[in-house]
Amino acid sequence: MEKIKLTQYSHGAGCGCKISPAVLDTILHSDFPKQKFPSLLVGNESKDDAAVFDIGNGTCIISTTDFFMPIVDDPFTFGAIASVNAISDVYAMGGEPFMAIAILGWPINKIAPEVAKEVLEGSRKVCADAGIPLAGGHSIDCPEPVFGLAVSGKMKKENLKRNDTAKLDSFLYLTKPLGIGIVTTAQKKGIVKQEHLQKATDTMLTLNKPGVQFGKLNYVNAMTDVTGFGLLGHLCEMCEGSNLSAEIDFNKVPRFDFLQEYIQQKSMPGGTHRNWESYGHKIGTITEEQKSILADPQTSGGLLVSIDADKSIEFENFSTELGIPLKPFGKLIAKREEIVYVK
Repeated sequence: MEKIKLTQYSHGAGCGCKISPAVLDTILHSDFPKQKFPSLLVGNESKDDAAVFDIGNGTCIISTTDFFMPIVDDPFTFGAIASVNAISDVYAMGGEPFMAIAILGWPINKIAPEVAKEVLEGSRKVCADAGIPLAGGHSIDCPEPVFGLAVSGKMKKENLKRNDTAKLDSFLYLTKPLGIGIVTTAQKKGIVKQEHLQKATDTMLTLNKPGVQFGKLNYVNAMTDVTGFGLLGHLCEMCEGSNLSAEIDFNKVPRFDFLQEYIQQKSMPGGTHRNWESYGHKIGTITEEQKSILADPQTSGGLLVSIDADKSIEFENFSTELGIPLKPFGKLIAKREEIVYVK
């Protein structure tokens, strides 16, 4: 089979395809009378990662979906990354996935079905790594290749982690480095170094499994994953939902150490600009470099975790035991005029 470059068939890449927060607010606004479902613990009233339904006996079911256009050229890797990204929403709630079904849109007159088969094989590999079946799915003929999953998960009700329950003075942690959007845009431009692309790919292929363990820690007071809205966007959601602001130290924010050369070459995805247009007015004064990294749309990004102030050392020791040593990059403060301040 002839080698194909999937990114050449899409106008966007990964979570950079997401509709901007401001436009999404317009789409989701509804005057339809709200129905009350007492067992629906997390729904679309909040900007959380997944829906959570209490089925009784202290058990909750998690339901989520995520899909996007190719962020890498290799079909197998695209399917794998899209699957890691979709499953992440369950981990971000503190839950454990138990089943997935596939969502496939494919330009059947442009790209051979054998290529789509490879995408599904990548997904099967990730689902196997996560310990869940890829149990079915749905496909349509589509102008651009699209792939993702609908994922079901479960948890004990007491382990539920929301993104709007953060506490004052909490420390902030991020489990993966930023810069995915910058690197993958450099790939589309043909200027990326292979070793840099490999680092970004390895990051995107890493399951956010620690979220299951974080869900069991009562001092984790809020959690979400960082994806298409960038760190600033998802941090704004956490702060606004919790009626707080945040101070972050840019030098301590986890990020790839090679981003500067691509920033100098204007390798910034369109999603960065859309993100900034949506929430830039909520952010204190920052430099262009800081904006390009902190608003960079992530695909299969890390977990953003808020930790009780007096438990930060305990959490750092715990994360080290899990093989992901973490240090705080910021702190939650009383609500001020701006939502996030960067120093």
